[in-house]
Amino acid sequence: MKKVLVPTLIGIGLTLLFSLLAIIRFVPFERLELLLYDIRYNLHGKTVPPKEVVILGIDDKSLEKYGRWPWERRKVAAIIDKLSGMGARVVLVDIIFSEPSKDDDILAKSIRKAGNIILPIVFDFKGEPRMVEDDTLFDNAIPMIRKADNFKIFPPLSASNILLPVKKLSQSAKALAYINMFPDKDGVLRWEALAIEYNGEMYPSIDLQAARIYRDLPNEALTLQAAEGVQLGDNFIPTDFWGRILIHYYGPERTIPSISVTDLLENKVEPSMIKDRVVLLGATAVGIYDLRVTPTSPAMPGIEKHASVVASILNNHFISKLKNIWNVFIVLISGILFSLIIVRIKAIVGAIFAFGFIVILYGIGYYLFFSKGLWMDLSYSGNNILITYFVITAYRYATEERYARQIRGMFSSYVTEKVVNELIKNPELAKLGGERREVTVLFSDVRGFTTFSEKHSPEQVVAILNEYLGEMTHIIFQWDGTLDKFVGDEIVAFWGAPLPQEKHAELAIKCALHMTQRLTELQEKWVKEGRVPLAAGFGLNTGEVIVGNIGAEGKKMDYTVIGDNVNLGARVEGLTRKYDADIIITQSTLEKIRVLLNGGDLGHLKVTGLDMVAVKGKAEPVCIYGISSMPAGEESIIIECEAKEVVQMTEK
Repeated sequence: MKKVLVPTLIGIGLTLLFSLLAIIRFVPFERLELLLYDIRYNLHGKTVPPKEVVILGIDDKSLEKYGRWPWERRKVAAIIDKLSGMGARVVLVDIIFSEPSKDDDILAKSIRKAGNIILPIVFDFKGEPRMVEDDTLFDNAIPMIRKADNFKIFPPLSASNILLPVKKLSQSAKALAYINMFPDKDGVLRWEALAIEYNGEMYPSIDLQAARIYRDLPNEALTLQAAEGVQLGDNFIPTDFWGRILIHYYGPERTIPSISVTDLLENKVEPSMIKDRVVLLGATAVGIYDLRVTPTSPAMPGIEKHASVVASILNNHFISKLKNIWNVFIVLISGILFSLIIVRIKAIVGAIFAFGFIVILYGIGYYLFFSKGLWMDLSYSGNNILITYFVITAYRYATEERYARQIRGMFSSYVTEKVVNELIKNPELAKLGGERREVTVLFSDVRGFTTFSEKHSPEQVVAILNEYLGEMTHIIFQWDGTLDKFVGDEIVAFWGAPLPQEKHAELAIKCALHMTQRLTELQEKWVKEGRVPLAAGFGLNTGEVIVGNIGAEGKKMDYTVIGDNVNLGARVEGLTRKYDADIIITQSTLEKIRVLLNGGDLGHLKVTGLDMVAVKGKAEPVCIYGISSMPAGEESIIIECEAKEVVQMTEK
């Protein structure tokens, strides 16, 4: 339980942390989110732009043809006359005419005659405050402001100064509007401010004015709802708290249709390219330096940004930032769900799952962005999944590695490497704290070892005992047994723990037979070497015991078995001397292998009932059996215990 609970709590804790970061808008993740926002545009590529807008570009070809910028204003007048004659519905001029010129009368006449020209103004936010009283400017202010109290909480963008066109030009224009742009701190232009406050009035952007005039709406059709949006006729444009919208770009530079001024003046442009459209006149030549960094392009002409905004307003193509409460909710749900799953799968599968989880999150963000116009934060939820995976994996690796070392150190002396590795992979199979388990215990004791020790030098005793114990241990491991302990010359082993073994009794008996066979071979070897051979007896019992890590915690712990059935196994081994039997098993052990013996699955064994005995510590008498091998191929024989008087045994 702890193995899953702790890393799950770690994952939930990290999720709560990332949710808090999403609430406070943590700056590093905000910057990453802007990058992810731009990547979404790049992945999407170019889309088909609306037909309502077209750019009339003062491009490199035009500069080569008509000379360097700025041109004489009579040239601009000629361009306006041409556009008017071709039926342009609105002409947005992205050229500042702030200084008087000898051609102002000519240009003013063309502007007045066209009747659809929007001229730019520029607000200044850093200069000394200067209030300009201009009726023409005031006439272009947004006439209606609703929910103005919201400005107390979210003050609007406020300018301190203004740059206006020459008065005779501004008086001739259909409308005036600002062309200010506000890049983010990384220099990328993502937002368009639809209204700016100056001298107590709110003024619309040039793109909003162009959309209004294109729809033939009066200025009174423009209403600002403070900190909420702009009402343009029947359409509502939602904004953020500061009156901004995200710019909907249709692609990189040159996505919006563009016409060269040279081609227009040389009559190389089809009237259908101009008629009934919003024509945006501005610089596209690199040398004029009106280039902007946008999510779709490192160098987009400013006029194309204006074209994108006008087109999106006319076609209701808006991108809204998902409310932050929903972004926090997404972080919470995705993080908790991921944490609950990742702790239950292995690291490699978890890496694939984490990658897939992030791909799904990003896919949802991509879908919402271009299908629903919603900007969902991906940096918080994505990084939460990524960091949660690495932290949980590191924790699990550290704890499991420590646990593996603990298991290896604890069991390497008891069981084979194969069993140790299985326990490391499935530690729940070994309940170190202790549990009741049915096992078969084996006790083996060297007969007459005390006498042998007295008659031989310590070096001889240790040498022969080490050889004997080494061979017996090898056989116990060969039959997947657990070596409990050595008590001098005594061996204690058991089957059925720490790994469950369905055939624990069968394995224990086969091991005991193998040990007696190997002991016979050792005896022959010792005789040839002129040494006194050792003899041993083996006692086996099957039953429920308590198995676990027992001892003084932090001092000395042993994985062992305790209980009445363990004691019975020891008593049975002691009876091998009385009955002169190499191996004695109890009735309970026999019952575990009886079906195998009767079915022939455990062949050439002779099981002989010896006695009904009442051993010390057992109230009920126990039937004991001697077991030995017969020639291969013969069927096993079971000779049951005879019903006779119970033998009372008081010694071990």
